[in-house]
Amino acid sequence: MHLAHYLGLLHRAQDTLANALREVGAAHADEADVAHLCDQQAGQCDRRAAALRPFADRYAEDAPDEPERLHSELFRGARTGGLGLLRDLQDLYLMAAECDICWTLVRQAAEAVRDTDLVDLVDEAAAATTVQQAWLRTRMKQAAPQALVVAE
Repeated sequence: MHLAHYLGLLHRAQDTLANALREVGAAHADEADVAHLCDQQAGQCDRRAAALRPFADRYAEDAPDEPERLHSELFRGARTGGLGLLRDLQDLYLMAAECDICWTLVRQAAEAVRDTDLVDLVDEAAAATTVQQAWLRTRMKQAAPQALVVAE
């Protein structure tokens, strides 16, 4: 069964996203909403990763390298300035999208093995990830005019 592979992928993707959110929040501390919400969202990612642990143990977690590779290739550290904020938010959005599709695929597998506890976790986590993506998308829209039109 390859469900363990995706549980590992998802677990590491949540950890990687949490770390990136904290880094972006700290780097853009002058943007109070970004600093606060990045920290808040990182905590949610930590809780989702922790909630996956019993399922990873149950299905013998086989943690793949993909999320780390995604993190290292996509997010290489926070940038500065308005354009940097926009690019950082875009990177976070793409990392959240990785989590989103993994939640979807794990849910399909959880249904197939009739693991209602895992289905419940995925439903809650997927909904929170959707909110996370919506916030990131909205914040990018807010930052784009200033970052792309007004020169620094």
